[in-house]
Amino acid sequence: MTPKAPIEDVSDDNIEVTHEKEWAAGVPGVMHAMGPALSRMGVVRSAKLLTSINQKHGFDCMSCAWPDPDHRKIAEFCENGAKAVTWEATPLTIPRSFWAENSLTSMLDKSEYWLGMQGRLVEPLHKPADKDHYEPISWDDAFGIIAEKLNGLDSPNEAAFYTSGRASNEAAFAYQLFVRAFGTNNLPDCSNMCHESTGTAMLDTLGIGKSTVAYNDFEKADLIIIMGQNPGTNHPRMLTTLEDAKKAGATIVTVNPLPEAGLMRYKNPQTVNGVIGHGTKLTDQFLQVRLGGDMALLQAVSKRVLEAEKKNPGTVLDHEFLAEHTDGLDAFTAHLENLDGSEVLAATGLTEAQIDELAQRYIAADRVIITWAMGITQHKKAVDTIKEAVNLLLLRGNIGKPGAGASPIRGHSNVQGDRTMGIWEKMPPEFLDALQHEFNFDPPREEGYDSVHGIQAMQRGEIRAWIALGGNFVAAISDSKAVEKAMRGTELTVQISTKLNRSHVVTGKEALILPTLGRTEIDRQASGEQFVTVEDSVCAVHASHGRVEPVGPGLLSEVAIVSRMGRAVVGDRIKVDWAGFEANYDTIREHISRVVPGCEDYNKKVRQEGGFVLPNGPRDSRTFHTATGKARITVNELEHVECPPGRLLLQTLRSHDQFNTTIYSLNDRYRGIKKGRNVIFINPDDLVELGLRDGQTVDIFSEWEDEPDRVLRGFRTVSFPTARGCAAAYFPEANVLVPLSSTAERSNTPVSKSVVIRVEPGLSPAPVGRPLVV
Repeated sequence: MTPKAPIEDVSDDNIEVTHEKEWAAGVPGVMHAMGPALSRMGVVRSAKLLTSINQKHGFDCMSCAWPDPDHRKIAEFCENGAKAVTWEATPLTIPRSFWAENSLTSMLDKSEYWLGMQGRLVEPLHKPADKDHYEPISWDDAFGIIAEKLNGLDSPNEAAFYTSGRASNEAAFAYQLFVRAFGTNNLPDCSNMCHESTGTAMLDTLGIGKSTVAYNDFEKADLIIIMGQNPGTNHPRMLTTLEDAKKAGATIVTVNPLPEAGLMRYKNPQTVNGVIGHGTKLTDQFLQVRLGGDMALLQAVSKRVLEAEKKNPGTVLDHEFLAEHTDGLDAFTAHLENLDGSEVLAATGLTEAQIDELAQRYIAADRVIITWAMGITQHKKAVDTIKEAVNLLLLRGNIGKPGAGASPIRGHSNVQGDRTMGIWEKMPPEFLDALQHEFNFDPPREEGYDSVHGIQAMQRGEIRAWIALGGNFVAAISDSKAVEKAMRGTELTVQISTKLNRSHVVTGKEALILPTLGRTEIDRQASGEQFVTVEDSVCAVHASHGRVEPVGPGLLSEVAIVSRMGRAVVGDRIKVDWAGFEANYDTIREHISRVVPGCEDYNKKVRQEGGFVLPNGPRDSRTFHTATGKARITVNELEHVECPPGRLLLQTLRSHDQFNTTIYSLNDRYRGIKKGRNVIFINPDDLVELGLRDGQTVDIFSEWEDEPDRVLRGFRTVSFPTARGCAAAYFPEANVLVPLSSTAERSNTPVSKSVVIRVEPGLSPAPVGRPLVV
């Protein structure tokens, strides 16, 4: 039976709040995965897709970028992976009548959940400049509108081309080629909002902006330090890897402002112990750090390591590694001698004993992995914080040996691959030179706009056209109200999408929706069935094959859409076989093999069983392509966020039933939330201090420099054991509180994890659909 789209929107009217959980997955994880799949896709479709996801001859999960083990289980997916497949592969499609019945204005107050649940987009749509409704349009006419607008701009730099992390390597390579052939490097992408800080820090210090560990290194580690992430929700398959590491003898330390169920205890639903037993305790030491205190913690641990070496010379540091492969140790040592212990305690909210314990664990371990996600990357001092993680690893040679290294965990399935393929506003000259040699044209060399700079250029009237290859940019980025105003000022917005979201409702004066195939669907072109490739968090590249028939006959693949835009806009200005790209993706991969470093003989390598792993200097040979040719131990000035009296530090985060801005339900069962999202988690002692109570309706005001307060009204307080002085709320709802100009130093990533707020009693309950933004 085909599911039906909801008519009425959701609200928080019947919200239920219970206690947070102390373990994750188990039988409930299976039930919450299979229930939606069976009800929305049916038994046959569910079985076909869920036995193909993350398999060597199946399709890559469109959710997180967690790597795949060499040996795959029959069920090589997690609860949220199953939900992502269900969301994309639903047979429910949006009928043509929907567009006549629903104006853009009428959909402005709809929630992301309601929009996404309407079904798959199956025909190209056009919103003329003088109308409030989308209308069906032919593919040729849609590409004609794009060509006319782009070629009519005064400069190619008046257009920006966004990329979501779901785009395949083939689509990403073709897209960046099209954009640079058009004449601009304005290639903002979702990395700008998540791991840009990682790339900036690791390129400086290690010469590569990617993980220096392989999948199997986790099981070989003595100590794993997990910072600023919630694997149980954001990349649940990591829990199985951590369980394997524990069984092999690893110790796990978790550093996070919130206790997260998945890191406390994991009940693996594919083991007897996980189904009827107590599961596996994962965290051995939980450090409930204050928001923004991670840098101080890392410096304090490094100082203790250096002091231990001073007491017992030659027994703590890896002197041979340091002498041969690093520089900067003396300056770093001198700098940390002046580290103020009281400032560390104030910044972290921890005790001396807790920090001593972590330092002792680090010194006792021969092989250490530090892994992190956006709880680290979305702070003002994010780049320096990650440099401090690298510093700590380098002191004892924990780079370039089995079971050790730096492990940033990406949140989107191919965000790392897109960057490898050239999706970046400032690709290095070597890449642009190779592109020039391959296609015989001179790519633009001027640095383009990232996501934040792109919006600021819109505000100045300098970006007139915005094209997005996937994603939901309007909802994903900070300062929602300002961003939506800027987007409405553009002349044309184009969204390449599978399902409806906020970015289709908040548009330029003229707008297009170009519906595309999902990763689950069979992609047939002139030369036959095609596959695409993706890169995971540990630099492994592999093929992804769609497994079910497309939900509509008029859908085009991402590669086909990009290729046709290239033909329509660029034409024969450069010599590119756009039609050949669309007909046979091997054609694109042949170009990739000659342009992208490490991808030589790409067509052959990706057809190997399980694909191949890209070369990685620090991991493979302790080779560091930095300014000095060595790994850089750096000096970074400590600075922590000062929160005025009566204020809290807010972080935005996902609920459990959510992937980025996609909302699967209004439940967050590990945190005890059901049937609601408009909540703010506050420590019970902070509630008392602020004169508030659990369950009270409040308004939230963010304070930033001398700008007017940003306000979010009608939220419910939830008493929750977060770190003192720290609060949390879900994104995208709380993105309105994050100032556009509040970004991480050097990486320009929005600072979504340390927003100064005040919370006041509210006068109105949470509204239906989207929260009230003032």
